[in-house]
Amino acid sequence: MSPAKKKSPPKPKRALLRRREMAADHRLGPGALRELAERIIKFSDADETEVDIGAVTDALTRFANNTIHQNVAEQNLTVSVRTVVDGRTARATTNKTDDESLRRVVRAAADLARFQPKNPDLLPMLKQQKTQKVARFFPATATAMPAERARAVARVCKATATAKQTAAGIFSTAMVETAFANSRGYFAHYEQTRAEFSVTIMEKDSSGWAKANSPNIADIDPDALGASASRKATASRAPKEIPPGRYTVILEPSAVLDLVGFLFYDFAGTAVLDQRSMFNKRIGTKLFGDNITICDDVYHPLQLGTPFDGEGVPREKVLLVDRGVPRNLVYSRATAKKMKKQPTGHGFSLPNEYGEAPMNLVFTGGKASVDEMVRSTERGILVTRLWYIREVDPYEKILTGMTRDGTFLVENGKISGGIRNFRFNQSMIEMLSNVEMLGEAVRAAGEESFEMVVPAMKVRGFHFSEVTKF
Repeated sequence: MSPAKKKSPPKPKRALLRRREMAADHRLGPGALRELAERIIKFSDADETEVDIGAVTDALTRFANNTIHQNVAEQNLTVSVRTVVDGRTARATTNKTDDESLRRVVRAAADLARFQPKNPDLLPMLKQQKTQKVARFFPATATAMPAERARAVARVCKATATAKQTAAGIFSTAMVETAFANSRGYFAHYEQTRAEFSVTIMEKDSSGWAKANSPNIADIDPDALGASASRKATASRAPKEIPPGRYTVILEPSAVLDLVGFLFYDFAGTAVLDQRSMFNKRIGTKLFGDNITICDDVYHPLQLGTPFDGEGVPREKVLLVDRGVPRNLVYSRATAKKMKKQPTGHGFSLPNEYGEAPMNLVFTGGKASVDEMVRSTERGILVTRLWYIREVDPYEKILTGMTRDGTFLVENGKISGGIRNFRFNQSMIEMLSNVEMLGEAVRAAGEESFEMVVPAMKVRGFHFSEVTKF
């Protein structure tokens, strides 16, 4: 009797595909989310009921001292219910989906609403709206395995150690599903994925940094990001101290993002109504340079985000600044009614105190590379990134903060070496009036988690106020 043949182990590729299939089971889909929303609405006896469901699968590999020291993953489903009772509204949230928990959260939202003052600006919930479809779900990102992230991190750490440098950072992947429904028959579903790699590489007296994110993990190149951060750390060794003052500055996209990100709320109709926007009494007047054009466009191929806002209004592409002239604002439904405008699909979930904001800013770029900007500069400063940014004057939009992780002196069209970091005090109005060159607009990743498409910028007369101690 011949011995039974042993089953051969599955080929690595087939095993990986099977693991990916298992990971993909976390995707709920519009059918299951609609069913959950309808179940919640049936439990409600309020005048109107709105349901916002978010399902998130998030995984993170963290490393420091050239070693992975943490790998975590979580799945969470959040159910947020808003009810309207006699012109009053309130919201309650749970992460449980059994019937008793859902009844409880609906009851909590209704009880809270009854104790709120009547809201004269409250509008009826929307009936079904037609929203534009966007494709931002990539299975390879949603099903990325810890070993895949670990291998990429290990390569970066090995290269860093070989260069006698020290690396720290994160590599994360996530999948998000959102469903929005109400008792008037509205239902919308959206899903996206997101991958992000960030690395800081340190030496004794210098450091370098690089970061990128994308819905498609295939767009993330950890090796290239690690090499870029390593080069910056090497190039900024033994930094010199130069006096503060006004310099021509070359801002890489990450630095641009962290500055112009502070413009978000100024474009809100509510901010103008409340007299807290930099655009108060400035709409239609020349404010920035001719080369500054800004729109809000959630449908741009480099953007992320739902094609509907917190009330279910379809998002519109809005031209905010046209060749230096602020032209338009964005509006929630209530703000639009007050200002006799049309809602643009930029409102936040109700109730809220902010009203609306354009969360997908896109700057029109140019054709210059950072290298070309450097070659065209007789004396200036190249900035990789900024941090600890705070607003000093909201109307003139003066910001303060510090440079870090790669600040360089440019002399005679070349980078001559690293310099000590600066604190800056700079008006965004002045900065965006003094832009001499623009790079290609790219999806930028910076200190803040904004969704923005911005170019590198060469700016004259940027104000560095003091040398920092770091």
